Amino acid sequence: MFTSLKRIFHFGWINFSRNPGPNLAVIFVLVIVISLVTSLYLFQRPAKFLIEAIQKKVDVSVYFKENSSEEEIFKISQQISKIPEVKSTEYISKAEALEKFTERHKEDPVLMESLEELGINPFLASLSIKALDTSSYEGIISFLEKEEFKPLVEKIDYYQKKSVLQKLLFINYQVNKFGIIFSIFLAAIAILVGFSQIQLSLYNSKQEIGTMRLVGASNFFIRGPFIVQGIIIGIFAALITALIFGGALFLLNPKIESFVPGLNLLGFFTGHIFVILLIQIITGVSIGVLASSIAIRKYLKV
Repeated sequence: MFTSLKRIFHFGWINFSRNPGPNLAVIFVLVIVISLVTSLYLFQRPAKFLIEAIQKKVDVSVYFKENSSEEEIFKISQQISKIPEVKSTEYISKAEALEKFTERHKEDPVLMESLEELGINPFLASLSIKALDTSSYEGIISFLEKEEFKPLVEKIDYYQKKSVLQKLLFINYQVNKFGIIFSIFLAAIAILVGFSQIQLSLYNSKQEIGTMRLVGASNFFIRGPFIVQGIIIGIFAALITALIFGGALFLLNPKIESFVPGLNLLGFFTGHIFVILLIQIITGVSIGVLASSIAIRKYLKV
């Protein structure tokens, strides 16, 4: 058995080395496909980074009525903080709300004059609530709309921000959906191209396969070298792709960080290099083996 496997790997390497043209064509196509699959994996990082950055800025504010005391608001804050989906709560007093508004609009003299003419602090005390996940706000709002809180709560600005939160969820869903569909589409193209190129290689070996059949070689022994050829092609394509991405990110990462501060794609790539390399090798080998298996099937039917 060991001798047979050794021969299969030997003949597989011979098949690979003596057909450089078709094999290079398959490797080229696989490098493109693996590059796109790798890009989809890497794209999750900036997509997640940007979504998280937006989520950090998105919160829900609960405004309390004029007669609500700080003690009552703090009790509600403590209850909200116990909800597992809540990341943090921040109490903003009437005075703090006025101070923030004044600081934000100090360059607008008309607005500042209007505020002075009003003569009172028009702002309400509030709680700013941040959730761990955008989809959690619905449950938090349901909790705040309980009957026991109605005498204290003036309004909740969730419904004004609901469309933004829904868009975030939709974008996240579409990114994942697009990645899966696009990967399947690319894999199908690679299998078709790989099939045609490996079939050309098989056609050149048609006489050899016929001879092997005549001397009684098994289907496993005939198929084996071409499966090994597909594995070698897939591994070469994966290694070439890894080198291309490593070099490209090394050169481009400073520009990416200057454009999006905090987004370190090179660090993400090197930190996940084994996972990325595994994905690349599995993608390349799977497509190479599948294309070889499909291409040789008709030659095994005598």
